[in-house]
Amino acid sequence: MTDLTTHAAIRAALATAPGSDAQAAAAAADRNGQLTKPPGALGRLEDLAQWYCGWRGDGRARVSAPQVLVFAGNHGVAARGVSAFPAEVTAQMVANFQAGGAAINQLSDLAGATMDVHALDLDRPTADFTQGPAMTEGDACAAFAIGWNAVSVDADVLVTGEMGIGNTTAAAAIAAALLGGDDWVGRGTGVDDVGLERKRAVVADGLAANPGRSGLEVLTALGGREIAAMAGAIAGARARGIPVILDGFICCAAALCLWAEDKTALDHCVAGHLSAEGAHGRVLDAVGKTPLLSLGLRLGEGSGAALAIQVLRGALACHSGMATFAEAGVAAG
Repeated sequence: MTDLTTHAAIRAALATAPGSDAQAAAAAADRNGQLTKPPGALGRLEDLAQWYCGWRGDGRARVSAPQVLVFAGNHGVAARGVSAFPAEVTAQMVANFQAGGAAINQLSDLAGATMDVHALDLDRPTADFTQGPAMTEGDACAAFAIGWNAVSVDADVLVTGEMGIGNTTAAAAIAAALLGGDDWVGRGTGVDDVGLERKRAVVADGLAANPGRSGLEVLTALGGREIAAMAGAIAGARARGIPVILDGFICCAAALCLWAEDKTALDHCVAGHLSAEGAHGRVLDAVGKTPLLSLGLRLGEGSGAALAIQVLRGALACHSGMATFAEAGVAAG
């Protein structure tokens, strides 16, 4: 069992994470060069397939066992009126996930993915981060460990989603703390102009109350349990050689905390989509990820990333299923 009880232990786990299989990646590149198509004709699908094959250690890989993990947590900062919905909606949506009624349920089913929902101490919201850290180191590490341990060893691609009223405020604060600058705050669930200014003030107060911290310290000070769990799941997937498709702004804020600790920590990840939350694209630019889809989604839950499983499947179907010029008896150019 990996020790994840402290920031130092998590950093040690990140430092020992495996990399891509160079031999499998080379085999995938060689196969890609022999397929019955002009060079580069499938565009980013070719790069996507080769990336996946390297991480799976198989030059002719396919996706057969996707996993979707949805984490839910409540934020003390929600009491400051930063969302268009009350905090009670978090638990209500968890019930909807469990009953199969949410968008992520439909998209997970469509992808043939197993989906698990983890509600993290919903009756115990994090502290109001305008007054100090949202979580203790112990609480944050416990949530991180839940995410890490929730990843199935049988999965061959992972999507992490979330639910938590107030978590776009937490994500904005994380991005501002780790990347600097301003204008990280968006409308989230659809707050009006007054609510938007209130969110901006709350984020500014949170940064003032929690200055100068590393990636894991920012996650603890400004994040939530569901954000910490997503970070843990993303890191846990890396430890098991499982590629990850990142979702929207909140998921990428969790990933950003890992990237701030180790700039290679997201090498096993691709960005599933660009959300309509304005700051999402800036986070993706910072971590060097180009989204596969751009559909104006802003739901969260892992919905955009779950939809992008289909793009990954398409890339691998072509890569692993197409004939080579030799197999098809076609003259190569």
